[in-house]
Amino acid sequence: MKYKINMLSKADSVDGQGVGSAYIEQVRLVREMLSDQFEVVINSHKKADIVHVHSVNLGFYFRFRKKKGARVMYCHFLPETLEGSIHLPKLFFWVFKKYVLSFYKKAEHLVVVNPIFIEDLVKLGVRREHIHYIPNYVSKENFYPLSSSQILEIRKKYQIDPDRFVVLGCGQVQTRKGVLDFVEVAKKNPDKTFVWCGGFSFAKITDGYKELKEIMDHPPVENLKFLGIIPRTEMNQMFNMADCLFMPSYNELFPMSILEAVSCNRPVVLRDLELYKNILWDQYLSGNNNEEFSEIIDRLATDSAYYEETVKKAQTIAQYYSKENVASLWREFYLSLVSPLKK
Repeated sequence: MKYKINMLSKADSVDGQGVGSAYIEQVRLVREMLSDQFEVVINSHKKADIVHVHSVNLGFYFRFRKKKGARVMYCHFLPETLEGSIHLPKLFFWVFKKYVLSFYKKAEHLVVVNPIFIEDLVKLGVRREHIHYIPNYVSKENFYPLSSSQILEIRKKYQIDPDRFVVLGCGQVQTRKGVLDFVEVAKKNPDKTFVWCGGFSFAKITDGYKELKEIMDHPPVENLKFLGIIPRTEMNQMFNMADCLFMPSYNELFPMSILEAVSCNRPVVLRDLELYKNILWDQYLSGNNNEEFSEIIDRLATDSAYYEETVKKAQTIAQYYSKENVASLWREFYLSLVSPLKK
């Protein structure tokens, strides 16, 4: 007997969002690794054993209440993390945050990708026994190291010096992502090339839109490039083209780009946030300000032994978040939801 999982999502309707990437990987994971016991349907109106919601669209909110079967929701962000992402009138923003929290509370099972947010959700009124931790993962079939000759061709395509140390940033262009800090660090390192992949998924309601749009259209220094939203099918090239991933975000859950970068054997440089400590351990590089970020990046560029040491750290992260390991967690979780049906 196979159990049916109805995946409800519009997360992939807008390019450049990590939520969409996580959704795509989740569907692929179940279809490839759990197909002996589970069948996946997408946005179906028919009955299913498990209804798994991935995005907070209003239509799903009402369907979620009525659908029979186990109700599962992915928690990709907390209401408070919306601050610094979108700019709305205070009343609308307050209503939207209340709506998101109401959505989470209606789930029988809320899956978080970072255990640090369990306590925050409990404080917001979500029942602890309804919260489960299962991390993201990235498939090695989609993100993997390329050869030196392939990397040279990619750099040529984007007019990047083949001998330069390249620092990659990626994600939506918004204040919360630390884009302004990325720009400032680029100014401190004129001998390196800084490339940002991503755009305005929320258009003009993006927090800091006017200032960030001006920077994107007219980068303040020559060693800084904004490539806009890159299709996910081409992001493996971007990670390989770069020498490291630099993400100075002020607030995150578990960026898919980190897993994608380490899957390509690229070191990651992150802001020193508490949320990373339980999921990346001591296998990443962190700083608290632009001076520290600049020092770390400069050492990566000039100290080959140090660089190789950080590549090994990246490989450790990638091994833990392998497809096989995460698939086993999802199999156990999904089976626990349908176990009453077996009786």
